[in-house]
Amino acid sequence: MKYRFLTLIITAMAISSNILAQQLDISKFKTFEHELDDVMEIIDTTLLKSKLTEVEQDYNNEPIQINKLRLGIIYHETALNLSFFSKSEYKGYSRKSFDILTEMFDEQTTIVELMPFIAAYRASALSLVSAETKKLKPLGQAFDLFAEAVNKYGEISPLPEFLRGSVAENLPWFLFSKRKHAKRDLQSIISKQEKNSAYASWKIMSFTYWAWANQHQGKSERVQALAYLDKAIALDPDYMAGRSRAEELKSKLK
Repeated sequence: MKYRFLTLIITAMAISSNILAQQLDISKFKTFEHELDDVMEIIDTTLLKSKLTEVEQDYNNEPIQINKLRLGIIYHETALNLSFFSKSEYKGYSRKSFDILTEMFDEQTTIVELMPFIAAYRASALSLVSAETKKLKPLGQAFDLFAEAVNKYGEISPLPEFLRGSVAENLPWFLFSKRKHAKRDLQSIISKQEKNSAYASWKIMSFTYWAWANQHQGKSERVQALAYLDKAIALDPDYMAGRSRAEELKSKLK
């Protein structure tokens, strides 16, 4: 009986997720994805600092929803790439990001096609709050938010699994219950991309292929890892995503 009850719950969750997907205008979602691409996954710190100033000015001049989301995401990228290398200047940006995205998440008038981005980056921002404050409670809460985001938006957007996997692969070994998501999420994104080539952007896939190979360096998986590294490199001719790391790992594996 208990297993039948569990099956009913899982089925209900899947139906709920499908209904949500039908409510979203996919073409509108993809348009927003394009508009947000320049503030997501920025690895060049000089570009990031410039983009931070630009996005803040844009929001101050025109505080519309898309600009507010861009601000929340650029604060996330600032926290991820700058705050851990600065004693004071960029501290607190993870909390700024989380607060902005939470405000948008809770606001009933938020455009529904923005929600996949908000939910994913909100969870990731909270994980960065945990790292900055060195407290585990926000990390547990972040993974609860990730689970919710994956359930609601994982079939529409790679971001919930991509960001959860990125957090998971950098956790210490003793948090194994959360670290397990790294390999699962990466494989899930790749499988969905194989079924639908429009599922994820070139930037996300370049990072994903590199990260998969990084997680599967054993001899039995060497051929597949090298193939994925070649894909990561080919997708990123201008070294804006995973190419640099992929080339380094490829050299190591060979």
